[in-house]
Amino acid sequence: MKKTIIWVLAVLITLGSAYYQKKTGPTYPKKIKIEVNGETFNFKLPRSAETGNNPKITIPETDSTTQVKLFYKRYPVNESFISSDLISENNEMVAFLPSQPPAGKLEYYLGFTNIKTQHEVKTEPVVIRFKGAVPAWALLPHILLMFIAMLLSNTAGLFAITKTKEHIFYGQLTFLLLVLGGLVFGPIVQHYAFGQAWTGIPFGWDLTDNKTLIAVLFWLVAVLSNRKNPKYRNTIIAAAVLFLIYIIPHSLLGSELDYESGKVVTGIITLF
Repeated sequence: MKKTIIWVLAVLITLGSAYYQKKTGPTYPKKIKIEVNGETFNFKLPRSAETGNNPKITIPETDSTTQVKLFYKRYPVNESFISSDLISENNEMVAFLPSQPPAGKLEYYLGFTNIKTQHEVKTEPVVIRFKGAVPAWALLPHILLMFIAMLLSNTAGLFAITKTKEHIFYGQLTFLLLVLGGLVFGPIVQHYAFGQAWTGIPFGWDLTDNKTLIAVLFWLVAVLSNRKNPKYRNTIIAAAVLFLIYIIPHSLLGSELDYESGKVVTGIITLF
């Protein structure tokens, strides 16, 4: 019964943290709520796109007295915003952002203007990052391995809290999957997406790469210290560190294209 409860708790913690990360991450669509001429509009603005595709901006259709414009510029370049009109299409208003190179970013917002009064309402600025296409054979194992590693880490931590020796076995599995998912498939995904294999220490400050490295190191210490005698505290610490790292939004402080130099500024290692 105790083991069943531990597994249920581990699953709930993992799913809860994954949901939190999804809702707070900088690559997921930004929910917008804005009032225009007494009418409330709800829509989402994309914050991630694939290079080669022009991201489509879609909002509910406005009345004939409201003009909607899309304003955008390269981020973080100091330049003027370019504007384009949203047009009516299938009972919606649409416009497109121009595609950018991998790791390139655009800052954009929407402006709603009352044609009669010229009163303008703007959405808050949104930053969208572009990435190269990542093959499924690299992306799916990366996601799956990291998710399972988080589940096993929570399980090991709960077993350690309850002084159950199974924490050693699940800790070893956690470390193995972290290495495979974070240090093997992670750089492959990074290479296809942004042309960089590793953008963390000592070559850059990419938060995703660095937090992966920290998690691996903590679990390495836990696994090595548990080789002879159970060290429940080390397992608990490693599990807690991975949990805290996992709920940090994915892709914060990630790869970014320097438009002036044409280089990705967070790393220098490539695979091929």
